[in-house]
Order: sequence, then structure tokens, then C-alpha cells
Amino acid sequence: MEEFISAWTQRHGSSRDRLLPLLHAIQEEGGYISDALVPAIAKALNLSRADVHGVITFYHDFDRAPPGHHVVKLCRAESCQARGGAAIEAQAARRLGVAMGQTRADGQVSLKPIYCLGLCAIGPNALVDGRPVARIDAAALERIAIEVAA
Repeated sequence: MEEFISAWTQRHGSSRDRLLPLLHAIQEEGGYISDALVPAIAKALNLSRADVHGVITFYHDFDRAPPGHHVVKLCRAESCQARGGAAIEAQAARRLGVAMGQTRADGQVSLKPIYCLGLCAIGPNALVDGRPVARIDAAALERIAIEVAA
């Protein structure tokens, strides 16, 4: 992955403002951003390791460990919460067998928070393997559970 970082910075530049695009590229290439890569990223962009680590941990979309084979992201925005999002989240954790922000031990599914999908009028909402699913209720949650178990 260090070769990838070097090639990427040669192609796209190594200024400080390249940090977010580089992090997205690393995650796209490898599936997640290992803590072991922080020093190489910092060196490539002439940043401190603390700067790089801070950005990775600030943004919820960056994974620091390999995600599950299926990724279920539940919206935590206010409108989804007002429409029962907290109850759906609790049901999802029980039904999928994984706590929010975690990956199940078998690596099959990750359950992650997301903050607003822009579908506020038809929530609660989710992204299932990148596909938006609106109006999540018990039946929709069961369909999701069956889909990610397959």
C-alpha cells in the first residue's frame, strides 16, 4: 500500500489539501485505512501523524479495520430518529448479531451509522451495500437480514 501512496501522490500531488482525496483512494483500493499506514501518509503529505490520525478518526466513513462482506449503514439524522430510528437500530443490532459501529465476528456484516441520506421525508433510512433503502420497519429489516445472510 505504501507503493500505492507514492504513486498516487506523484499523480495527484502531495500538498496538505490532498489528504482527504488520498484517504478516500486508499480506502477504495484496500477497503480500509490501516493505522500502520498513518506514518507513510503523513510523510507523503508532509503532515504530522496526529493530523492524519485526527482526520481518519473524525470522519465516520473511514474504516480502520476491514469491513464486513456486507455493510448496513443506518441513518442517525434527526428526522430518521424522530421516525423511530433508535428502535430500528436496536432491532437491527439484535437481528444482525452485531453492535452499531462493529463488524460481526464471522466478517459477514458491519453495522455502521450514517448521518443523513437526504431521504428525510421517507425515513428511517439505510444504505445496504451502497443501495438506499427507505421506510425501514420490522419487515424491511427482516428483508435486509435475509439479504446479508445470503
